[in-house]
Amino acid sequence: MNKITTIVGCGIAIAFLVGLATTLTRSSMIGFKDVLPVYILMGLVIVMMLYEAFIDKK
Repeated sequence: MNKITTIVGCGIAIAFLVGLATTLTRSSMIGFKDVLPVYILMGLVIVMMLYEAFIDKK
């Protein structure tokens, strides 16, 4: 049950972060170079969240 809750929670959080990052690219006033740091930061956040959730710690 704990593993299913972790998977669902991570899935919802990842969907939110990806949606937030892609919303910025829809604006005509914001270029790709302006959004690139957001994509890098979102990628790091997703990797750290998955690492914290699924890598077994001692």
